[in-house]
Amino acid sequence: MIQLESITWHAGNFRLEDIGFSIPTGSYGVLMGRTGSGKTTLLEIICGLRRPSAGRVRIGDRDVTEDPPAMRGIGYVPQDGALFPTMTVREQLGFALQVRRRAAAEIAQRVDQLATELGLTALLDRLPHHLSGGERQRVALGRALAAQPKVLLLDEPLSAIDEELRDDLAALLRRVQREHGVTALHITHSRAEADLLADVIFRLADGRVVGTVK
Repeated sequence: MIQLESITWHAGNFRLEDIGFSIPTGSYGVLMGRTGSGKTTLLEIICGLRRPSAGRVRIGDRDVTEDPPAMRGIGYVPQDGALFPTMTVREQLGFALQVRRRAAAEIAQRVDQLATELGLTALLDRLPHHLSGGERQRVALGRALAAQPKVLLLDEPLSAIDEELRDDLAALLRRVQREHGVTALHITHSRAEADLLADVIFRLADGRVVGTVK
């Protein structure tokens, strides 16, 4: 479960005010809103990159508001994927386990598993600049899933994908979310994208979540 309780955040004249919503465990939630409405800021608050001025963030049965990002059990896919430019696909997929000092054999097994699942086996020795937009997003997704998080946050993961590939990647996201049993929050400005993916849809406007749409 992802639950926000009365979240408030402000910078200059921009405010998020009394934000509250809940996504049930194992569900795929979509947060809609125009560019600049604060969708990414909310994701960063959930994963611990920004601190709210008021309110609580709960993951499952835990209040994680004061926890550092690494302790929250969250996988995060930024909008541009944010791949490390000098790392191969193999190294990207193993990164989260490497920093957790997991055994080399465990890392190799997990990388092979993710590569097979996401169609990346033939790309394991490539650097990011040799990948297409869709391939980069699949690598970013695999990197986010490597440590087996309970929650997956996705910042407009389909926005930079060619239209003819968008439905395929959307189907992959939904399949992976179900197979891994993660609770997902996906942000977008596209209603068609939301309808395709979501179990529950919320809309952010004027600094507030204005209600459940679906």
